[in-house]
Amino acid sequence: MKIGIYGGTFNPPHIGHVRSAKAAVRQLGLDKLIVVPAGTPPHKPLPDGTPSGDMRLHMVCAAFEDLENAVVSDIEVSKPDVSYTVDTLGAMKREYPGAELFLLVGTDMYLTLETWYDNEAMLKIATPAVFSRGSDDIKRVIDYSLSIQRRHGVHTETVINNVVEISSSNLRCLLPKREGIGYIDDKSYSYIIKNRIYDAKPDWDWLRARAYSMLKPGRIPHVAGCEEEALRLAEQWGVDLDDAREAAILHDITKKLETGEHYQILEEYGIPAQNLAKGEEKLLHSKTGAVVARAEFGVSDAVYDAILWHTTGRAGMSDLEKVIYLADYIEPIRDFEGVDILRAMAYESLDEAVRMGLELSIRDMKERGITPNRTTFDALDDLA
Repeated sequence: MKIGIYGGTFNPPHIGHVRSAKAAVRQLGLDKLIVVPAGTPPHKPLPDGTPSGDMRLHMVCAAFEDLENAVVSDIEVSKPDVSYTVDTLGAMKREYPGAELFLLVGTDMYLTLETWYDNEAMLKIATPAVFSRGSDDIKRVIDYSLSIQRRHGVHTETVINNVVEISSSNLRCLLPKREGIGYIDDKSYSYIIKNRIYDAKPDWDWLRARAYSMLKPGRIPHVAGCEEEALRLAEQWGVDLDDAREAAILHDITKKLETGEHYQILEEYGIPAQNLAKGEEKLLHSKTGAVVARAEFGVSDAVYDAILWHTTGRAGMSDLEKVIYLADYIEPIRDFEGVDILRAMAYESLDEAVRMGLELSIRDMKERGITPNRTTFDALDDLA
């Protein structure tokens, strides 16, 4: 049985890691690939902002789940102290007695093998298999492999690798800029965004696709219009454009749910849900929308509040909350008596426009025999 041991910090895992693993399985004829996320590596400290071992383990499982005969081991992330490769290989040898083990490493790490802890014992357990980038490093790999063979009697296998010009450190820089999505599998990317690991911010197209998939098709034009209007208002009133865009894209993500489903979500996340008066059921989507936006997309407190209060308003609204309240009210496809006046006011006085919107909302509800929510009156009184 041939088993490849593929270790690394995987911080985060990306398509380059997976392609390298596939190449190794194919070229070495591996029967099993064991991927081992590092716990506390001995060769260098993990960079600031590195997620927990459990989080990296989760991402690695997602990244490699479609690779046949691949398993992910927690042997190192579960250790409280430094993990040495020789100990990991020894444990694998005991678990798979008689198997031929291959230690899969990149070129840079391979060229330092003889500096690794107890490297002589390590090289007796597993055959090194180096991922070669081709002509750029092949001479160094050949020279070092000959040196390893002379001193340790160990032959090195070379895996010709289809190089992806990306590294985990590059990705850690790209993710906060809403870039790098093309280098990460979707499940890992969703997990990163959900937990805002690496201060990641979602790619806009990805976020829209996720949000729109949660809507009835007929509501998508409204949400797209709300995003467009929110950006214009945010620029006019000095509100963070990214926060405004996120809140606008996500503000209606639970709109299509039935009343019972809204209460289930609130109960699941431990959010108190008071009994609403008749006609107020439509207010539930602002509460559950905020909850789901935080749980699934890791939104900030400011964006959470903008979604939460986009229907009723509240006393002490932030400028972002006012922008989203108005964008929802006056986006381009809205058509009701007074909307043109409200649109013009929205770019002249933010507070006056919100006050006008609240008054229109109260009047509309009263005409339909609905008692307006108390928070709407509080918001209006706050702007008086």
